[in-house]
Order: sequence, then structure tokens, then C-alpha cells
Amino acid sequence: MVLRRLVGAVLALIVLSVVVFIATSVLPGDAASIVAGPTATAEQRARVAADLGLDKPVVTRYLEWAAGAVQGDLGTSYMGRRPVADAIADRLPASLLLAGLAFVVLVPVALILGTYAGMRSERVVSTASLMLVAVPEFLLAALLVIVFAGWLGWLPAVSLVPIGRSPLSSPSVLVLPVLSLALAGAAACSRIVRPAVAEAMRTPHVEAARLAGIRGTRLVFRHVLPGTLGPVLQMMFAGFGVLVGGAVVVETVFGYPGIGVELQRAVVTRDLPMVQGIAVVLGAVSLIALLLGDLVTRRSR
Repeated sequence: MVLRRLVGAVLALIVLSVVVFIATSVLPGDAASIVAGPTATAEQRARVAADLGLDKPVVTRYLEWAAGAVQGDLGTSYMGRRPVADAIADRLPASLLLAGLAFVVLVPVALILGTYAGMRSERVVSTASLMLVAVPEFLLAALLVIVFAGWLGWLPAVSLVPIGRSPLSSPSVLVLPVLSLALAGAAACSRIVRPAVAEAMRTPHVEAARLAGIRGTRLVFRHVLPGTLGPVLQMMFAGFGVLVGGAVVVETVFGYPGIGVELQRAVVTRDLPMVQGIAVVLGAVSLIALLLGDLVTRRSR
């Protein structure tokens, strides 16, 4: 099973890299024109394209990139000629910090909402979570900025941090990005917990505990949640993978110094090696989280 999952994850990464490569290649504009500058002549642009390897066929460029990626070389950025792996290593810790803090908020909120809705067949909570899932992350982030930064003035609207300093040195800049990620993630994950809790409530041992007069948190922690351990663990690991991907959007909205800002810059400048490297790294993190979730869920059964 583990081998099958690993093979599936590798194939998914290959498909992801091909899709990203093709999508970036067909976008209007090219990196050679951007690097050469707006006043460059056609000859200068052609020379820059040759230096960057952009004069080669798309298939050849992809195969060369893939051959390097297998050996751990994600290529060199067109802008600044910096190794892509180094740029990702500088930005990824801040993104993982943001996703980790959001995860700490997400798990208890998702458990509380999902358990409450599952035990009481509560439609209000279910409907509210569905609405939150339907709201795009960038829109939710914008609404939080309007309320907490605009109307109330409690928190900064942007999450800029001086170069060389950790975001933890200015905790206030983390609040709104973490809330944006955690609320959207908790809404989605609570919908995984709710049916598992509802099913556990119908099991004979839970019915017997209720008839014996056991109520409240004792019923939840001793009889209901143990029966939902598999789905809950899977929800937690899958939720972390979703947070890492969602962090890209939220970081762009708040200007947070993570990998999302780097990805936005790379897309605008058609920096294909950077886009490709970031996409594969984020895809790998999400797939690893899903794989760990599957393994832990199987072991808990």
C-alpha cells in the first residue's frame, strides 16, 4: 500500500510539473523581453533568450529541467540568476510558520464545530461552514482586513516584515493571515468530522452510554471521538496540506514574506524555473501530508 501511494504521489508531481510548465509557457509575454528591458532591440532579446535557454523547444527545456530536478537541482531563476532551491529555502520557513499557526487554530475549531453539528444534527453550523467553504480565500482575507484593520483599527492591514527578521518578531502581522487560513480550513475540515460524529452517535455503545445518563464532554471524549479517530486524523493531515497551498493566496493579499509573494513575482516576470520549483515543492508538501494521513488512518483502525 505504501509503495502504491508513493508511486501515485510521484506520478501526481510529474503531471503537476507538466501542467505548470505548459501553462506558464503559453502565457503572453516572455522572460527574455522582461530581462532585456523595454528598450531592448530584437537582437538583444534574442541574445538574452539564448542565454536563458528559451530558444530551445518546450519539450527539450522541460526534460532538461526534470533531469536536474531529479538530482535536486530546480534550476536557476531568470531574475537575478539565483538558484531556485536557495530562494525557496529562504521563503518556505515563513510559509510553513503561517500554515503551522493556522493549523493550531484550525484543529480545535474544526473538532468543536464538526462534533457539535454531528451530535445535534445542527443545520445552522453546517450551513455556515458550507458558506465559508464557498467563499474564496482572498475574499475572506479582504473582508477580515476591512473589519479588523479598516473599521476597528485593531490589526495591521499588511504583514510586511523587515528583511532578516522573523514574522514572530511582530506577532500582530500574523493574526489576520492566520485567521484567514484557519477559518476557511476549519469550515472544510468540520464537514469531514460532522458525518463521522453523526455515525458514531448511532453506534450501540454510544446509545448505551446515553441511556446510562452520560452527557456532555464525558460522552464526547470517552465514547464519541474515539470512534471517529480515523477520519479526524485524516482531516488533520489533509488540512495541513490545504493550508500550505492556501497560504500562497493569503500571503499575496497581505504581502506576507512567504513563498506566495515569490510565486506571484515569478508569474508576473515569467520566471519559469521559479514557478516550476515552487509548484513542485508545494505539491510535494501537500502529497506528503496526505500520504501521512493515509498511513496514520490505516494504523489507527
